[in-house]
Amino acid sequence: MTEPMPSPPPAPPSPSPDGTGRSPVDAVPSLSAASAAPSSVTRRATLAGTVVSVLLILAIYFGSRMLRDFDSALLPYAVATVFLAFGVAYRYTVWVSAPGARRLFTKGWGSLFSAENFRKAPTALPRMIATYLGFQKFLGARSHARWAAHQLMFWGCLLAAAITFPLTWGWFTFTSGSGSGPGYEMRVWGVKILGFNSANILGWLMFHGLDIAAVLVIPGASYFLWRRMKDRGAMTGQRFAYDLVPLIALIIISVTGLLLTFSSIFLHGGGYEFLALLHMVSVVFTLIYIPFGKFFHIVQRPAAVGMQLFKYTARQNDDIFRCRRCDTPIDTAPYVENLESTMRDLKLDFAQWAEYCPRCKRELRGNAYLSHVKKGFK
Repeated sequence: MTEPMPSPPPAPPSPSPDGTGRSPVDAVPSLSAASAAPSSVTRRATLAGTVVSVLLILAIYFGSRMLRDFDSALLPYAVATVFLAFGVAYRYTVWVSAPGARRLFTKGWGSLFSAENFRKAPTALPRMIATYLGFQKFLGARSHARWAAHQLMFWGCLLAAAITFPLTWGWFTFTSGSGSGPGYEMRVWGVKILGFNSANILGWLMFHGLDIAAVLVIPGASYFLWRRMKDRGAMTGQRFAYDLVPLIALIIISVTGLLLTFSSIFLHGGGYEFLALLHMVSVVFTLIYIPFGKFFHIVQRPAAVGMQLFKYTARQNDDIFRCRRCDTPIDTAPYVENLESTMRDLKLDFAQWAEYCPRCKRELRGNAYLSHVKKGFK
């Protein structure tokens, strides 16, 4: 940081808000980018997807006690989760094969499992998991309404997944000695965990957990759907399949799930078969869609937590990189070095721009324009 300041390049192509000329999300491949991946990456991703799918099938087989606890009526859901496992492993492998994502993956997970980081800041990781993954405080800085809606969706989907997946795989079972209650036993992998009465509050919560999840998801997803229909900023760059379909699918799943409960309680099962089929189709479609749509960021987010920990521990060491022009603190030195290395991997010939603060980037770009472009009109 004491070496002479290099001459800045004339101007990086495709200016972006941070002055690097490239959006950070450019490092994350889309579905089209995945399809255009080199054959070696495709083979590696296919192998990873196959291995994960086989492991899940084995987990279902043995977790359901050789299928003794497996409900054949839930077979379509179980098959969809196998496709989900393949898609997530395939897409994740393709994602981490890109230079920028590979560095994010390496640094992020390296920080998560670093014993040195744990010694320096033992409470940092739990706090970041709670604030960044759980309560997503960074969304509150944008909009309190968006944060509240996202929280409803997040906890609703998390609750639904925690109930649906183990039941689908035959890991959880609810049995009654009399066949119709009110006394039930909850078993996990065949082992009794607890007994409860379906007529009390615990029993009601156990049997209506998915309804509670639906009640949480509907207002959250509806808010974002409304916002994408009304907000001009959101409408500008939205794509139907990428931005709207996930929200519509969540609403359909939640509404049909509530209607199943309504049918069984108030209509004596009227229309139940049609609603069950519609619900099943919507769930299966959504599970298969997750790896190749907007929901994939759920899988990527833990690596981002690792990057936050990577930056936090560097700050603890006062390892701050300062702008080479005005000496303003930019970020941690390891983070800036990582960004420069990523830009070089991506063959971006203006990696040194990461060493300047946003204001200096704008001034240098303006000077470069005056020196190399506008002078041609004199």
